[in-house]
Amino acid sequence: MAISAVQTYLSPEEYITLERKAIPTYDTVRSEYVRGKIIAMSGASRAHNIISFNISGELRNRLKGSGCEAYANEMRVSTPSTSSYFYPDIVVVCDEPRFEDDVFDTLLNPIVLVEVLSPSTEAYDRGEKLSHYQQLESLKEYILVSQDRVSVERYLRKQDEWGYTSFRELDDVLPIDSIQCELPLQEIYERVTFPKEKKD
Repeated sequence: MAISAVQTYLSPEEYITLERKAIPTYDTVRSEYVRGKIIAMSGASRAHNIISFNISGELRNRLKGSGCEAYANEMRVSTPSTSSYFYPDIVVVCDEPRFEDDVFDTLLNPIVLVEVLSPSTEAYDRGEKLSHYQQLESLKEYILVSQDRVSVERYLRKQDEWGYTSFRELDDVLPIDSIQCELPLQEIYERVTFPKEKKD
């Protein structure tokens, strides 16, 4: 999903009020909120949508009866220690979900977060967003999925340190240890067409 910073500074309460008013309208752009700054999120590409749908579908099948549930695209996640709010592409929570209030649209305790990278969001997802997500005590794994090539990266929390593993082949299998499941990259990238490399 593409991003653009909107130079409007709001309190967290003002941001939440605006987002909740925008939910019923289909022509409204969702926005993330980083320490008072609004970051507008524009529409996603075909590949982005296919990958997100593939992952959420596979997780739904694998999480049945596990006590965990997955949300795709619309579940807002709060990082209270940094006063920020994000819309990850995929969110997994286990046991009892904790929400910011009784509207139940802002999750506080995700265990797995997945972002599908695009040219306009890659630096943001790898940098600022990662640093915010790592402040969540509940978070065990952060997964980045490229949409223009076979590439899946996993950050795995082990005690107070984050390990990193990358997967670059369609025959690879992504382990998601915190929810005891695996996702074959062939399933993640099913029906995705990659851009052709330019020849010199």
